[in-house]
Amino acid sequence: MACFGKEIVAADRNFTTFVDWIIYVIDGATALWCAAGAGHFEVVKLLVSHGANVNHTTVTNSTPLRAACFDGRLDIVKYLVENHASINIANKYDNTCLMIAAYKGHVDVVRYLLEQHADPNAKAHCGATALHFAAEAGHLEIVRELVKWKSAMMVNGHGMTPLKVAAESCKADVVELLLAHADCHRQSRIEALELLGASFANDRENYDIMKTYHYLYLAMLERYRDSESIIGKEILPQIEAYGNRAECRTPQELEAIRQDRDALHMEGLIVRERILGSDNIDVSHPIIYRGAVYADNMQFEQCIKLWLHALHLRQKGNRNTHKDLLRFAQVFSQMIHLNEPVKAKDIESVLRCSVLEIEQGAARVRSSQDAELHTATDNYECNIFTFLYLVCISTKTQCRDEEQSRINKQIYNLIHLDPRTRDGSSLLHHAVNSSTPVDDFHTNDVCSFPNALVTKLLLDCGADVNATDHEGNTPLHLIVQYNRPISDFLTLHSIIISLVEAGAHTDMTNKQKKTPLDKSTTGVSEILLKTQMKLSLKCLAARAVRGYRIPYHNQIPKTLEEFVEFH
Repeated sequence: MACFGKEIVAADRNFTTFVDWIIYVIDGATALWCAAGAGHFEVVKLLVSHGANVNHTTVTNSTPLRAACFDGRLDIVKYLVENHASINIANKYDNTCLMIAAYKGHVDVVRYLLEQHADPNAKAHCGATALHFAAEAGHLEIVRELVKWKSAMMVNGHGMTPLKVAAESCKADVVELLLAHADCHRQSRIEALELLGASFANDRENYDIMKTYHYLYLAMLERYRDSESIIGKEILPQIEAYGNRAECRTPQELEAIRQDRDALHMEGLIVRERILGSDNIDVSHPIIYRGAVYADNMQFEQCIKLWLHALHLRQKGNRNTHKDLLRFAQVFSQMIHLNEPVKAKDIESVLRCSVLEIEQGAARVRSSQDAELHTATDNYECNIFTFLYLVCISTKTQCRDEEQSRINKQIYNLIHLDPRTRDGSSLLHHAVNSSTPVDDFHTNDVCSFPNALVTKLLLDCGADVNATDHEGNTPLHLIVQYNRPISDFLTLHSIIISLVEAGAHTDMTNKQKKTPLDKSTTGVSEILLKTQMKLSLKCLAARAVRGYRIPYHNQIPKTLEEFVEFH
């Protein structure tokens, strides 16, 4: 059985981080920075006494003081400050020493920095303050200390206050403390209690359905506390992924679902989307997790509905969705392996999203800086392979003619974009290549390459049979190198037939002037290719032009020049 729930890990959450030093080489780090970060107090004192610059910054603008704050070394922090280290130098993300100490949970360092007049309301590049970081991490004593020093309930770049951040992170004790904050009005109190309860319903690490009901009920009581001034809810339109449920509006409606876990799960997702907003970066994670739990329990229809909703939310926010798309290939593969029906409309929906993601991914690759280019390209290629998995899965499902037509339309749309991997390979190249990678989490139970059905489908949808990669190889050059010609003879035979019938030039040369016949690695592929070789008059003419070195540049149309050069 799949364990999709176990795959939904904290690493999938795109939290804004301000930790700018890790176990690798730190660009621009001095001996003092290293000593401070490693906690070597005597070395720090020795270096400072010999004139080391206490405010020297690394490439990311991190100081020795910041390194000491990260590690919570109050003795080193005090010594550096006493020797004129500035507590106000922020790193390149505008994260201050106070923020890093607050996030890491070093109460004594936080208290000391505040006593040295560190600004508790300084904002990082993402709009967060030290109170946001402490609240998210659940460091109650630090939150209390920051509140004592007049930390304000400010809104970060995602529209989140520290109170909301704590509620979204299931930090109940922090929420209860911040409810007494001077900036916390009645509406904020209600939303925090609702968000806290909703988050407990769909958080893998902090799941507690009893707390879900408890905090949702407290919020409901707060709404109805004053009969003369009841605060009603702004109800969202019903969403199919949530079972078309309407959010509870009265204490009685909430009481009615108290013992219904599934209803409380959906209530939590609805509440989160209403409070955080559909464009919030974190709103989709619990949706994906709840879908994964459904998949683990083989309730695939509910899983797919939730994941499609999460996928649409993430694409609406122009966020990278390569992991989301791959999840669909994995769960569809598991369903086929278990003889569970996969709906053609679901495959078509994911294919459509894949086309959009690959188009957006190509734009990200073009606009990426050097530091981001590798990751952007990896994600782009991952989506190309996932698209191929989905095409392969579509060949193993029952489709009516109109459903197949809609699937083919999405395949055609992507072929029209002509996505290529780093080596210049097209979709068709990968469909016929035994080296095409296949994800090993269920997908390889269903998908394999070379694949005759995928090849035929791509050709039917308009794939260029004579497309070349960076080495000048066509798909025909690749398939004749397949090293399992006996055990998988039908695949080899079917693909060669399909390629030739679609117009593959059997005498087309690559950059090493090798034809598919020259590249053939087995007698079987050589025999198959020879039986299918059909040289047209145009091919013979092109070979004669090259063979007799007849000048042709600027003498014939450019398209014909390319044709001649291939022979």
